[in-house]
Amino acid sequence: MSAVTHDALQARLQEGAQALGLALTDAQLAQLMEFLSLLQKWNKVYNLTAVRDPQEMLTHHLLDSLAAVAPLRRHVTTLGRGGAGVRLLDVGSGGGLPGVVFAICCPDVDVSCVDTVGKKAAFIQQAAVALKLPNLHGVHARVETLTTPFDIVSCRAFASLPDFVTWSRSALAAPHGVWLAMKGKHPEDEIAALPADVAVFHVEQLTVPGLDAERCIVWMKPA
Repeated sequence: MSAVTHDALQARLQEGAQALGLALTDAQLAQLMEFLSLLQKWNKVYNLTAVRDPQEMLTHHLLDSLAAVAPLRRHVTTLGRGGAGVRLLDVGSGGGLPGVVFAICCPDVDVSCVDTVGKKAAFIQQAAVALKLPNLHGVHARVETLTTPFDIVSCRAFASLPDFVTWSRSALAAPHGVWLAMKGKHPEDEIAALPADVAVFHVEQLTVPGLDAERCIVWMKPA
């Protein structure tokens, strides 16, 4: 990435974060830019994402993930621990989206990114070291095998809602755990197909700066 490209992307990132109402420190902005660079570098070898263009990566991946940060922070405050000790599992995290972005922007939240592909989990571990994020962990496993209780289980473009909640239920902390599923259009059919013991308590519309597409978070909990 040339210095000119880097500066232009950083300016867009900063504008996007401001548009989302996120107060990010210079250190966090620097970590996000470093993550973008890692993603580009490792993508050539590991095929972490189909998106190759840095500008597109910024909009479709970083800003898209950042759009969920304010809702996540808001939920974390409702847990009443000031974020300390809150555990989040990001399912099918791939290149660490949104998991790595959450770990950067919510340093008090302990984030584990699980993926069935070993090289993707290895990339997360590498990112944790490179970005100096002690609260970020890459886990190579099938989510169905995890039984550690997490307060929040998230996903982005992972699977249908019924599959997501069924596969990750054993990892959800009872009774307060919630699912945070990032989706495109309001997924009415998927919501209708959810098991009877899962309740949607909020569908939150998101606006991603620079992206003209529908986005939402489907918040769910055990009924």
